[in-house]
Amino acid sequence: MQFAVIGNPIAHSLSPILHNCAFKALGIAGFYGRYLLEKDTSFYFLRSLHLKGANITVPFKEIAFQSCDEVFGVAREIGAVNTIVFDKGKMLGYNTDALGFYQCVESLNPKNALIIGAGGSAKAIACILNTKRIPPTIINRSAARLEAFKSFECATFENFTPKIPYDLIINTTSAGLTDSSLPMDSAVLAPLLKASKFAFDLVYGKQTPFLNLAKSLNVAHSDGKQMLINQAILAFEIFMESQNISINQETLRHSMQNIL
Repeated sequence: MQFAVIGNPIAHSLSPILHNCAFKALGIAGFYGRYLLEKDTSFYFLRSLHLKGANITVPFKEIAFQSCDEVFGVAREIGAVNTIVFDKGKMLGYNTDALGFYQCVESLNPKNALIIGAGGSAKAIACILNTKRIPPTIINRSAARLEAFKSFECATFENFTPKIPYDLIINTTSAGLTDSSLPMDSAVLAPLLKASKFAFDLVYGKQTPFLNLAKSLNVAHSDGKQMLINQAILAFEIFMESQNISINQETLRHSMQNIL
């Protein structure tokens, strides 16, 4: 059985390490790789790769949603898919980002949240927080991307005027992934962080400028590593269920939790 993570860029992804470790720990004959998809390539091309399933990362989560034959669970509300399986010629879509993120912050009992960015991951987080009765506010550089967030409180950076402190501040942009940039002007971001209880950056594997700023202000913070692990566990469960393979949940969680 072959699986892969698909995105652009993709070389930094740790998903193959997580999934291949799980295959080994569970004694399942499977392989999980990376696939760089050009941004102008039709997503339907994936059907020819003979994969049993795949994880989808930036910038293809919304394209994946549109390309699936059927979409299940919270992915339908989000409009973004990060996990797909191929079954009898059909591409079936799911979203494990949402619950994977919530499992990271559930114990904090946040009352509200500020989400920076307006991509597929932002929509997943906004939807799961709203479902859990944690009202999110979404801010983004451009107004066009905010069209998908009409049911939430949202604003552009230019028009954003914070009215209350936010318990959670979440960076869903790629700022700091390959450069030293912040997701927004530090003159605005620093006071927001200082008044918050926790800062979360979806970027994982490095201390981003966003997290460095939170640290300098003595704000508790985390990168996206635990979210990556959580969503990978949920995705692996979907992959194996689609193949009618029973797995030991404790072994799966132990194998992924301790590899990174």
